[in-house]
Amino acid sequence: MGGEAGSRTAVGCEGRVKSLGLVFEDERKGCYSSGETVAGHVLLEACEPVALRALRLEAQGRATAAASQVEYLNVRLSLREPAAGEGVVLLQPGKHEFPFRFQLPSEPLVTSFTGKYGRIQYCVRAVLERPRVPDQSVKRELQVVSHIDVNTPALLTPVLKTQEKMVGCWFFTSGPVSLSAKIERKGYCNGEAIPIYAEIENCSSRLIVPKAAIFQTQTYLASGKTKTFRHMVANVRGNHIASGSTDVWNGKTLKIPPVTPSILDCCIIRVDYSLAVYIHIPGAKRLMLELPLVIGTIPYHGFGSRNSSIASQFSMDMSWLTLTLPEQPEAPPNYADVVSEEEFSRHVPPYPQPPDCEGETCYPMFACIQEFRFQPPPLYSEVDPHPTDVEDTQPVSFIL
Repeated sequence: MGGEAGSRTAVGCEGRVKSLGLVFEDERKGCYSSGETVAGHVLLEACEPVALRALRLEAQGRATAAASQVEYLNVRLSLREPAAGEGVVLLQPGKHEFPFRFQLPSEPLVTSFTGKYGRIQYCVRAVLERPRVPDQSVKRELQVVSHIDVNTPALLTPVLKTQEKMVGCWFFTSGPVSLSAKIERKGYCNGEAIPIYAEIENCSSRLIVPKAAIFQTQTYLASGKTKTFRHMVANVRGNHIASGSTDVWNGKTLKIPPVTPSILDCCIIRVDYSLAVYIHIPGAKRLMLELPLVIGTIPYHGFGSRNSSIASQFSMDMSWLTLTLPEQPEAPPNYADVVSEEEFSRHVPPYPQPPDCEGETCYPMFACIQEFRFQPPPLYSEVDPHPTDVEDTQPVSFIL
């Protein structure tokens, strides 16, 4: 709403009205949405008795692009008017407050916006009518937002694109440059960091540089003609990729700055966003992939969302694990199975044979150690604790 507590216009005492102001009930409220109530006061201070014919409040909202206009809000309220049969109302000197309250339409309102070739604007205006004096008015802008929930299934869908480009011309080609890029979902909000997943393969002879950027595209439809304005709002740069090399972005982030949410429901003004992942190739046109974005107002809820599609999306993304992990883990190999018989006998000291007994209970406890299948490997040492007369030139082979 701006930093001021209210808006006022001032005239000299000879105009009989010292000031006329307009304040909202909640000056800290940043914006309004469809169906909400707008309330406040019109403030009037008079130096001397003032005769007025009417004090009215007007609330208007419209989209304007050149000569084209679309109306979204039109409210008129009478705050003070003469009684039946009387021509004027006499206000005594001093300060007067006139409360007002009205409700915004329940149907969706388009988000406030000021662009290159048009605007969507809402305002509240108080108009004071007096005899033989020009009307006096004061106006405040009303910020309106049309909420977009990024948790809807359509905006939770991943976006993936792949493209390849041959570098060079005619028969002087040096090889292809391929690019694949993906984002986990289509909808994001201001302040979020977008993880970018990309793979860049440089089979050309050039040194290339991958980059990513968020673009805003404003489209205006007026008098049968279309005007477009496109500009970059954020960008990030990757590392140089040499010839014959590959680079992978495993969630490289690009933060969304404060921008107007996407405007998709106005017939003459549209605001779209896209994430462009592109490669600058010296001496050639850049290779670019554009992934559509929707900038919303209701943030992503994650797994706490009531939308079950998020959990199902997670299951889909994690399904690749079932292709690499066995159903049951295998036991580690027996030490005796992975070394030669001679090596095993060198590192396992001989134990005395147990006496002849009918039951197992008469065995010495240390004799039972050899019954365990998984023997630990020997401690590492630079000196062989059991040297042989002939140097063993055959390496130990491990079967993995």
